[in-house]
Amino acid sequence: MNHGELAIAAVALIAATVTGALGYGFSSITVPAALLVYSGRVLNPALVLVEVFMNGVALWTNRRSLHAVWPRMRPLLTGVVPGVIAGSLLLAYTDAGRLKVLTFAVLLPLILLQSAGVRRPIRRERAAAVPAGVALGALYGVTTISGPPLALLFNNQGLTKDEFRSALSIFRLAESLSTLVAYLALGLFTRSALAVAGTLAPSAAVGVPLGYLALRGIAPEPFRRTCMATDALLVAFGLARTLVDLHLLSAHAAYAGFAAVACAEAAIVAAFVLGRLRRPAVEGAAR
Repeated sequence: MNHGELAIAAVALIAATVTGALGYGFSSITVPAALLVYSGRVLNPALVLVEVFMNGVALWTNRRSLHAVWPRMRPLLTGVVPGVIAGSLLLAYTDAGRLKVLTFAVLLPLILLQSAGVRRPIRRERAAAVPAGVALGALYGVTTISGPPLALLFNNQGLTKDEFRSALSIFRLAESLSTLVAYLALGLFTRSALAVAGTLAPSAAVGVPLGYLALRGIAPEPFRRTCMATDALLVAFGLARTLVDLHLLSAHAAYAGFAAVACAEAAIVAAFVLGRLRRPAVEGAAR
């Protein structure tokens, strides 16, 4: 294993730990760094193989809330297969970079609003679920990234922590299995892709249980805020990295934007923490 592969394995360990804690983040963290070493057509099949295992473990771990979320997941899952097929074809025959830019640019302001505690639940959830499933499946088929928009959707609908993790597990297992079949049909599983999967797998096996144990006792609202703060940083970094790769912005400008988002998120988190610290004092004074 060379120095580049060791660095990617270390990044994957961090990504797997975040995924174990929040239920998503493996591809979002791994992809920007791994694309510096591997091509997308080699990296994506490798990530899908690893994520089938990770999502299966996550679903088993969060199985207690399956009955609560299954009715609202069925319409969303209906759109996964056609979306994955469309996304896999795009990966095989086109450049996915500009799709990433559009997706990240749309998501980022919405995530920042939710991170600040602003949520507007979709009233006609069932009607919106099928097209949302198609879009998410297509995004995963092209990029293997769907955690940030899924987290945005489920957080917006007010799912509890256990429901959130269970819903993520169901959807991500369905999309990763569908993508596995699509990539097999398109002949994308090469020896190089299997070798990369072998590099990433140990990191996933160690990181996921570490992350789960680290955050399993966190309260619901801090959990939501942690998810959205992580989401904002992942999407902002992914947007900056993709803009640089496509030569749409200089590295200085792109990463200055990322730094601005990080500062805004730090201010939001600080305001939330200070608010929680003041609340007991106010309640005590009222008594």
